[in-house]
Amino acid sequence: MSADLELELAKLIIDFCNIEDTRPENVPHDVPLIGPDSPFDLDSLDAVEIVVAVQKAYGARIGTDESSRVALASLTALADFVRRERTDQG
Repeated sequence: MSADLELELAKLIIDFCNIEDTRPENVPHDVPLIGPDSPFDLDSLDAVEIVVAVQKAYGARIGTDESSRVALASLTALADFVRRERTDQG
């Protein structure tokens, strides 16, 4: 799979969460998006912002259950989730 979607998502997160001094192309795709190991240094409130941003940008609705933890685990996981949602929607 192409990394284009991961890069788009990194840009989206940086914009929506007002992250400074982070370039999307420098963000590893397989590290946690939320928590102390995140290159974005995001918390649970930021996770809500990401969910809203992804829904607006891609129409992919991330639930509030365990599936959201899986989808927000990394850029790769989030991109995989968006790709699945796009496929399921048509």
